[in-house]
Amino acid sequence: MKWSRQTKHFLAFLPALILISFVVLYALFLSFCESVACSTGWTWEHYSTLFEEDRFRDSIVYSLSIAGVSTLCSLVIGLGVTKLLHHRLLSGRSRSLLWLPMLFPHFVWGYMMILLFSQTGWLSSIFYRLGVIETASSFPLIIQDEHGMGIILTYISKEVPFVVLLLLPVYMNLPKELPQVVRTLGGSRWNVFKTVEWPWVYPVIVEAGIIVFAFVIAAFELPYLLGTTYPQMVSVVAYEWFFQGDWSKRPLSFAFMICITVLILFITAAASSSMNKKRYQMMRGNN
Repeated sequence: MKWSRQTKHFLAFLPALILISFVVLYALFLSFCESVACSTGWTWEHYSTLFEEDRFRDSIVYSLSIAGVSTLCSLVIGLGVTKLLHHRLLSGRSRSLLWLPMLFPHFVWGYMMILLFSQTGWLSSIFYRLGVIETASSFPLIIQDEHGMGIILTYISKEVPFVVLLLLPVYMNLPKELPQVVRTLGGSRWNVFKTVEWPWVYPVIVEAGIIVFAFVIAAFELPYLLGTTYPQMVSVVAYEWFFQGDWSKRPLSFAFMICITVLILFITAAASSSMNKKRYQMMRGNN
């Protein structure tokens, strides 16, 4: 009976395993082969050339800063919204309003940000008519700026509802007696959060952070739509190297994406290890 249940569970996950094995891993294998291939056989020259490129180094720093800031702000804001408003998010209407940005694709949300925050957008026109700014060009440059503020704001507004979606069940299932015990012993709100809420929230925060960071650093549409010409995020650089007329840049494009994949896997492994340790400590504490 037990073997039969395990077999059913395995068969249920079999399509996903096949998809991961024969699509994702096979695509990564082909990309790696293209990144080390040359006319005479195999070479690591493309990787050495890649690390000598100033555009590669600037793109890595730029992408890590945007992904890091977007992820950290999304997690902090999402945690704050969930902590303060989880009692008011019991109704379906309030949750629907909060999760409304998740219904729009990222490129649609990016166009909405252009209409709102560009120097020829709605906000600049409203401020100009109210006399707040002298000309529409006096509006702060948010979209397509060199610091990526438009990209960061767009990702934050999109990912905060996702973080709330993951954290809300945690706060709904949090034992109500534990905060009362801490308050009875004279603990402050910070003590309640630190000793009661944080051990429950931390694993989900790590999972959400991994998902958001991996998505932001590898996404293409928003950086291409809202980004500047230099520096550019890794996906845009890899895209231009792949589709430009100089075919000698194509192996660099594959090598670039392999490096990003390795970076994401390394960060995921480190974060997962920390998360598993925290969960193990919670299990021991519960026992």
